[in-house]
Amino acid sequence: MKRLFLCVLAALVVLSASGVYAEAAARAELVKFNVGYLASTGHILYFIAKEKGYFEEEGLDVNLALFTNSGEGINAVLTGKLDAGSFGTAPPFTFIEKGRDIVIFGGQMTEGHAVIAKPDKAKELKDINNFKGKTVATVRLATGDIVLRGALARAGIDWEKDLTINEMESPAAALEAVKSGKADAGVVWTPFRKMAEDQGLEIVHYSGEYPKMKNHPCCRQIATGKNLTANPDDYRSFLAALIKAYDFYKNDHDGSIEILSKYVSIANDILTEETYGPHISSSPDPNIDGVAEFWSAMKEAKYITSDEDIRKHVNTELFSDALKAKLEESPDNASYKELKAAFKQ
Repeated sequence: MKRLFLCVLAALVVLSASGVYAEAAARAELVKFNVGYLASTGHILYFIAKEKGYFEEEGLDVNLALFTNSGEGINAVLTGKLDAGSFGTAPPFTFIEKGRDIVIFGGQMTEGHAVIAKPDKAKELKDINNFKGKTVATVRLATGDIVLRGALARAGIDWEKDLTINEMESPAAALEAVKSGKADAGVVWTPFRKMAEDQGLEIVHYSGEYPKMKNHPCCRQIATGKNLTANPDDYRSFLAALIKAYDFYKNDHDGSIEILSKYVSIANDILTEETYGPHISSSPDPNIDGVAEFWSAMKEAKYITSDEDIRKHVNTELFSDALKAKLEESPDNASYKELKAAFKQ
């Protein structure tokens, strides 16, 4: 009996040790994956996936790198410093037009921009024709900037001649220009929409309220086509983690805001409004139709002249594969089924 006890004990020690070694080996096998982001509520899926351990569950050791502007982030993707990133919609399009190896393979924020003004001006500017002769503060190539210029062009207004557009360095600067009276209206995005309202300004229009812009994309997931081709499994794993994050974001608002507050230093009531309020949402779906419509808006805004088919620069297969895998694991998950229906549409 003593000999048997010692044998069993020895076996347990071996199994325990092997388990520890196996766990250590699994950790060592995590794939290093560098992701760039901007300090915005719209990047919430990254933050949730990181804090909840979803990246690790999918086999990735993700390093989140903060960037202050889109151009630097996109160049980091092109030079191999980043495996992926999310830097608006318009900036990647300008690189694509120049023939750079940028591919959109997933989504992030939808809508989230607005035109703001003082109360008296806001009422007047509800009619887009009243932008004639006005001064607008904007941030060049911001998603809301494209939406407004495209809307003006569709209304037959030449924004180069019929009004004055002052390009600012940030949404905060655009907000201040409106407050000080240096601009009649300004283009901002989350969380500056709510901050503008709290400071006595009003929303003229949310970006999704302009013609053809409902549910327009903002901040697409980008990578080089070279990397997507060489390492498709890594990108499927990355999207799988974001799909899990989407489920958490949809079902645990308080937990999501708590995580978001670690990355965006703004009062929680503003974070909540600018994450779950009107005219903003987050989804990992690449939204190829929305991308195509936004490409058209950029052409109407005179930012690009290319006749390139932007759909050729969107990879939907990786997201489709990742979503299929998650549904096989959890066929009754309502969030996953919602994503499937939206993707199919």
